[in-house]
Amino acid sequence: MKIRTSEYFIREVFLSLRRNNWMSVASVGTVAVSLFIFGMFLMLVMNMNKMAESLESQVQINVYLEESVSREDARDIEKDLKEMQGVEKVNFVSKEDAMERFKERLGDQKTLLEALDDTNPLPDAFEVTITRPELVKTAAESIEKFDGVESAKYGQDVMEHLFEMTRLIRIFGFSLMLVLALATLFIISNTIRLTVFARRKEIAIMKYVGATDWFIRWPFVLEGMVLGLLGSLVAAVVLRTAYTGMAEKIYDTLAFFPLIPEQPFLTYITIVVVLSGMAVGAIGSAVSIKRFLKV
Repeated sequence: MKIRTSEYFIREVFLSLRRNNWMSVASVGTVAVSLFIFGMFLMLVMNMNKMAESLESQVQINVYLEESVSREDARDIEKDLKEMQGVEKVNFVSKEDAMERFKERLGDQKTLLEALDDTNPLPDAFEVTITRPELVKTAAESIEKFDGVESAKYGQDVMEHLFEMTRLIRIFGFSLMLVLALATLFIISNTIRLTVFARRKEIAIMKYVGATDWFIRWPFVLEGMVLGLLGSLVAAVVLRTAYTGMAEKIYDTLAFFPLIPEQPFLTYITIVVVLSGMAVGAIGSAVSIKRFLKV
């Protein structure tokens, strides 16, 4: 592309933006709001996925033994557990150790256990770590069939609810993103259409003297990209500020919450938002001018 042609395109873009300043502001605002909501749902879904992965990686099966099982029988069960496919580690937790852990969790309220006197209702147990999360359910079902095993629990209810919530957020988020993208396309295409309509005679003359469709189209496509870029930059700045503030509050109250670190996560989000804004702007412009080029 020649330098003189590039200068012409750039000049036309800024002249058009100045002529339709209020519609341009409306387009930038629509893009900014749409991409902000898009970015918020994107960050939410990605953090929910990270939380699910973190919980999956920490999943272990708690194997509770029947009260009648002796320590010798428990060693035999431990040996069988270690020989199972997919088992990474087996840790025996005696009923006495389990009671000590329970007292530590109760903290200042451990006096509630005084009514038990010296009775310990907790069973001996094993903590079984599995190599891959997808093997947990099958392994738990197999372990429950062992002689002397009362139950094998791995928090399946919590995990299933978490995965279901993640799935619903993902579906709702992407549906809303699609609706917002269509609304943004509509606003930008209408903004460009006003410009095209005002210059329809000029466009017709350019076609008569031999100007190609792309020569006519480029200034409008660039205008849409500029509108998308401006809106996406506003959205990106607000998203970065919101995520940083949210992360600080979460870390103050939940220090070990598996939140995605700000960098390079926010850089990736900014790139996605900016590219999405420019793409939506370009597509909206291309759609709006297509009809006029056929005349």
